[in-house]
Amino acid sequence: MKSLQKSEDYRKAKELFEKREYKKAQILLSDIIETERDDKELLSKVFFLMGNIFHIRGEVGKAIKAFNKCLSLDPSHTDASISLSVLYNDIGQYEEATRIFETANKRVKSGQSEDFLEDGHINKKFAAKHFELAEMYFTYNRLDEALFEYTKVRNLDPSNHEVRIKIAKTYAKKGFVNKSFDELKSLALEEPNYAPARIALGVLYYGNGKILEAQAEWEKVLIKDPKNEEALMYLNLSRTATETTI
Repeated sequence: MKSLQKSEDYRKAKELFEKREYKKAQILLSDIIETERDDKELLSKVFFLMGNIFHIRGEVGKAIKAFNKCLSLDPSHTDASISLSVLYNDIGQYEEATRIFETANKRVKSGQSEDFLEDGHINKKFAAKHFELAEMYFTYNRLDEALFEYTKVRNLDPSNHEVRIKIAKTYAKKGFVNKSFDELKSLALEEPNYAPARIALGVLYYGNGKILEAQAEWEKVLIKDPKNEEALMYLNLSRTATETTI
Protein backbone atom coordinates (compact mmCIF):
# COMPACT_ATOMS: atom_id res chain seq x y z
CA MET A 1 0.00 0.00 0.00
CA LYS A 2 2.83 2.38 0.92
CA SER A 3 4.61 1.83 -2.43
CA LEU A 4 1.37 2.39 -4.31
CA GLN A 5 0.86 5.69 -2.48
CA LYS A 6 4.40 6.82 -3.28
CA SER A 7 3.93 5.90 -6.93
CA GLU A 8 0.77 8.00 -6.96
CA ASP A 9 2.66 10.88 -5.33
CA TYR A 10 5.31 10.63 -8.05
CA ARG A 11 2.63 10.70 -10.75
CA LYS A 12 1.17 13.87 -9.19
CA ALA A 13 4.64 15.42 -8.93
CA LYS A 14 5.27 14.71 -12.60
CA GLU A 15 1.97 16.35 -13.54
CA LEU A 16 2.88 19.41 -11.46
CA PHE A 17 6.30 19.52 -13.14
CA GLU A 18 4.68 19.50 -16.57
CA LYS A 19 2.47 22.39 -15.44
CA ARG A 20 5.65 24.21 -14.29
CA GLU A 21 4.50 24.16 -10.67
CA TYR A 22 7.99 23.24 -9.57
CA LYS A 23 7.73 24.15 -5.89
CA LYS A 24 4.70 21.91 -5.33
CA ALA A 25 6.34 19.10 -7.31
CA GLN A 26 9.51 19.39 -5.24
CA ILE A 27 7.56 19.05 -1.98
CA LEU A 28 6.05 15.76 -3.12
CA LEU A 29 9.38 14.48 -4.42
CA SER A 30 11.18 15.40 -1.20
CA ASP A 31 8.57 13.50 0.80
CA ILE A 32 9.11 10.39 -1.32
CA ILE A 33 12.88 10.63 -0.83
CA GLU A 34 12.46 10.98 2.95
CA THR A 35 10.07 8.07 3.38
CA GLU A 36 10.90 5.60 0.58
CA ARG A 37 13.99 3.44 0.95
CA ASP A 38 13.35 0.20 -0.92
CA ASP A 39 11.95 1.01 -4.36
CA LYS A 40 15.10 1.87 -6.32
CA GLU A 41 13.25 2.19 -9.62
CA LEU A 42 10.86 4.77 -8.18
CA LEU A 43 13.64 6.64 -6.39
CA SER A 44 15.72 6.88 -9.56
CA LYS A 45 12.76 8.53 -11.31
CA VAL A 46 12.26 10.87 -8.36
CA PHE A 47 15.89 12.01 -8.34
CA PHE A 48 15.81 12.49 -12.12
CA LEU A 49 12.75 14.74 -11.88
CA MET A 50 14.30 16.61 -8.96
CA GLY A 51 17.46 17.11 -11.03
CA ASN A 52 15.40 18.69 -13.79
CA ILE A 53 13.77 21.08 -11.33
CA PHE A 54 17.16 22.16 -10.00
CA HIS A 55 18.48 22.53 -13.56
CA ILE A 56 15.57 24.76 -14.56
CA ARG A 57 16.18 26.92 -11.49
CA GLY A 58 19.85 27.25 -12.34
CA GLU A 59 20.95 25.30 -9.25
CA VAL A 60 23.62 23.39 -11.14
CA GLY A 61 25.35 21.82 -8.14
CA LYS A 62 22.12 20.39 -6.77
CA ALA A 63 21.11 19.20 -10.23
CA ILE A 64 24.40 17.35 -10.65
CA LYS A 65 23.98 15.66 -7.26
CA ALA A 66 20.42 14.61 -8.10
CA PHE A 67 21.36 13.16 -11.51
CA ASN A 68 24.32 11.34 -9.95
CA LYS A 69 22.02 9.87 -7.31
CA CYS A 70 19.63 8.77 -10.05
CA LEU A 71 22.47 7.00 -11.86
CA SER A 72 23.71 5.34 -8.67
CA LEU A 73 20.25 3.78 -8.34
CA ASP A 74 19.84 3.04 -12.05
CA PRO A 75 23.12 3.16 -14.05
CA SER A 76 21.21 2.59 -17.30
CA HIS A 77 19.03 5.70 -16.96
CA THR A 78 19.53 7.29 -20.38
CA ASP A 79 18.18 10.75 -19.76
CA ALA A 80 20.07 11.16 -16.48
CA SER A 81 23.33 10.32 -18.26
CA ILE A 82 22.61 12.83 -20.97
CA SER A 83 21.49 15.56 -18.58
CA LEU A 84 24.56 15.06 -16.42
CA SER A 85 26.91 15.06 -19.40
CA VAL A 86 25.37 18.29 -20.71
CA LEU A 87 25.65 19.94 -17.29
CA TYR A 88 29.30 18.99 -16.89
CA ASN A 89 29.99 20.24 -20.40
CA ASP A 90 28.20 23.50 -19.65
CA ILE A 91 30.36 24.24 -16.59
CA GLY A 92 33.57 23.33 -18.38
CA GLN A 93 34.19 19.89 -16.89
CA TYR A 94 34.69 18.37 -20.31
CA GLU A 95 36.59 15.26 -19.20
CA GLU A 96 33.81 14.25 -16.81
CA ALA A 97 31.18 14.96 -19.47
CA THR A 98 33.09 12.78 -21.94
CA ARG A 99 33.51 9.99 -19.38
CA ILE A 100 29.78 9.83 -18.69
CA PHE A 101 28.97 9.87 -22.38
CA GLU A 102 31.47 7.13 -23.20
CA THR A 103 30.22 4.94 -20.35
CA ALA A 104 26.66 5.32 -21.58
CA ASN A 105 27.71 4.70 -25.18
CA LYS A 106 29.55 1.49 -24.26
CA ARG A 107 26.42 0.29 -22.48
CA VAL A 108 24.42 0.83 -25.65
CA LYS A 109 26.91 -1.06 -27.81
CA SER A 110 27.05 -3.99 -25.40
CA GLY A 111 23.27 -4.16 -25.26
CA GLN A 112 23.11 -3.45 -21.54
CA SER A 113 20.80 -0.47 -21.81
CA GLU A 114 17.33 -1.15 -23.11
CA ASP A 115 16.49 2.46 -22.31
CA PHE A 116 18.78 3.73 -25.06
CA LEU A 117 17.46 1.22 -27.56
CA GLU A 118 13.81 1.94 -26.85
CA ASP A 119 14.19 5.71 -26.95
CA GLY A 120 15.94 5.80 -30.31
CA HIS A 121 19.11 7.59 -31.27
CA ILE A 122 21.18 9.01 -28.45
CA ASN A 123 22.26 11.95 -30.59
CA LYS A 124 18.70 13.27 -30.71
CA LYS A 125 18.53 13.13 -26.94
CA PHE A 126 21.70 15.14 -26.62
CA ALA A 127 20.41 17.53 -29.29
CA ALA A 128 17.24 18.18 -27.30
CA LYS A 129 19.26 19.09 -24.20
CA HIS A 130 21.58 21.39 -26.14
CA PHE A 131 18.52 23.03 -27.73
CA GLU A 132 17.13 23.81 -24.27
CA LEU A 133 20.43 25.42 -23.29
CA ALA A 134 20.59 27.39 -26.52
CA GLU A 135 17.09 28.77 -26.00
CA MET A 136 18.02 29.88 -22.49
CA TYR A 137 21.18 31.61 -23.73
CA PHE A 138 19.24 33.32 -26.53
CA THR A 139 16.58 34.55 -24.10
CA TYR A 140 19.25 36.29 -22.04
CA ASN A 141 20.98 37.69 -25.13
CA ARG A 142 24.09 35.54 -24.67
CA LEU A 143 24.31 35.10 -28.40
CA ASP A 144 27.74 33.49 -28.74
CA GLU A 145 26.81 30.73 -26.30
CA ALA A 146 23.42 30.31 -27.98
CA LEU A 147 25.02 29.97 -31.41
CA PHE A 148 27.51 27.43 -30.03
CA GLU A 149 24.70 25.29 -28.60
CA TYR A 150 22.44 25.63 -31.67
CA THR A 151 25.34 24.47 -33.84
CA LYS A 152 25.75 21.41 -31.64
CA VAL A 153 22.08 20.63 -32.18
CA ARG A 154 22.44 20.90 -35.96
CA ASN A 155 25.45 18.58 -35.94
CA LEU A 156 23.80 16.04 -33.65
CA ASP A 157 20.41 16.07 -35.38
CA PRO A 158 20.51 17.15 -39.05
CA SER A 159 16.78 16.44 -39.34
CA ASN A 160 16.02 19.34 -36.99
CA HIS A 161 15.22 22.12 -39.45
CA GLU A 162 13.93 24.50 -36.78
CA VAL A 163 17.39 24.89 -35.30
CA ARG A 164 18.73 26.23 -38.58
CA ILE A 165 16.16 29.02 -38.43
CA LYS A 166 17.30 29.68 -34.86
CA ILE A 167 20.90 29.86 -36.07
CA ALA A 168 19.89 32.34 -38.77
CA LYS A 169 18.05 34.50 -36.24
CA THR A 170 21.06 34.46 -33.93
CA TYR A 171 23.36 35.51 -36.76
CA ALA A 172 20.97 38.36 -37.64
CA LYS A 173 20.81 39.52 -34.03
CA LYS A 174 24.62 39.52 -33.89
CA GLY A 175 24.66 41.70 -37.02
CA PHE A 176 25.88 38.99 -39.39
CA VAL A 177 23.00 39.48 -41.83
CA ASN A 178 24.72 37.83 -44.81
CA LYS A 179 25.32 34.66 -42.81
CA SER A 180 21.69 34.70 -41.78
CA PHE A 181 20.61 34.97 -45.42
CA ASP A 182 22.98 32.15 -46.43
CA GLU A 183 21.59 29.84 -43.74
CA LEU A 184 17.95 30.43 -44.68
CA LYS A 185 18.53 30.27 -48.43
CA SER A 186 20.36 26.97 -48.05
CA LEU A 187 17.57 25.56 -45.90
CA ALA A 188 14.86 26.72 -48.33
CA LEU A 189 16.77 25.16 -51.23
CA GLU A 190 17.44 21.86 -49.44
CA GLU A 191 13.94 21.59 -47.96
CA PRO A 192 11.56 23.22 -50.47
CA ASN A 193 8.48 21.94 -48.65
CA TYR A 194 9.54 23.33 -45.27
CA ALA A 195 7.42 26.50 -45.15
CA PRO A 196 8.97 28.04 -41.99
CA ALA A 197 12.27 28.47 -43.87
CA ARG A 198 10.73 30.67 -46.59
CA ILE A 199 8.59 32.54 -44.07
CA ALA A 200 11.70 33.35 -42.02
CA LEU A 201 13.60 34.30 -45.18
CA GLY A 202 10.76 36.65 -46.11
CA VAL A 203 10.88 38.27 -42.68
CA LEU A 204 14.63 38.75 -43.02
CA TYR A 205 14.22 40.33 -46.46
CA TYR A 206 11.48 42.61 -45.14
CA GLY A 207 13.54 43.67 -42.14
CA ASN A 208 16.32 44.69 -44.50
CA GLY A 209 14.06 46.78 -46.71
CA LYS A 210 13.69 44.25 -49.55
CA ILE A 211 9.89 44.28 -49.70
CA LEU A 212 9.40 42.62 -53.11
CA GLU A 213 11.80 39.79 -52.27
CA ALA A 214 10.00 39.26 -48.97
CA GLN A 215 6.59 39.12 -50.64
CA ALA A 216 7.93 36.68 -53.23
CA GLU A 217 8.99 34.25 -50.50
CA TRP A 218 5.61 34.38 -48.76
CA GLU A 219 3.84 33.94 -52.09
CA LYS A 220 5.90 30.80 -52.76
CA VAL A 221 4.64 29.38 -49.47
CA LEU A 222 1.04 30.20 -50.38
CA ILE A 223 1.33 28.52 -53.78
CA LYS A 224 1.94 25.23 -51.98
CA ASP A 225 -0.24 25.98 -48.96
CA PRO A 226 -2.89 28.64 -49.72
CA LYS A 227 -4.17 28.51 -46.12
CA ASN A 228 -0.86 29.10 -44.41
CA GLU A 229 -1.92 31.71 -41.85
CA GLU A 230 1.55 32.99 -41.07
CA ALA A 231 2.46 33.61 -44.71
CA LEU A 232 -0.92 35.25 -45.34
CA MET A 233 -0.49 37.52 -42.32
CA TYR A 234 2.97 38.70 -43.35
CA LEU A 235 1.96 39.20 -46.97
CA ASN A 236 -1.15 41.20 -46.07
CA LEU A 237 0.76 43.32 -43.54
CA SER A 238 3.47 44.10 -46.06
CA ARG A 239 0.95 45.08 -48.71
CA THR A 240 -0.96 47.30 -46.29
CA ALA A 241 2.27 49.00 -45.22
CA THR A 242 3.25 49.56 -48.84
CA GLU A 243 -0.14 51.08 -49.69
CA THR A 244 0.06 53.37 -46.66
CA THR A 245 3.40 54.81 -47.75
CA ILE A 246 2.31 55.48 -51.31
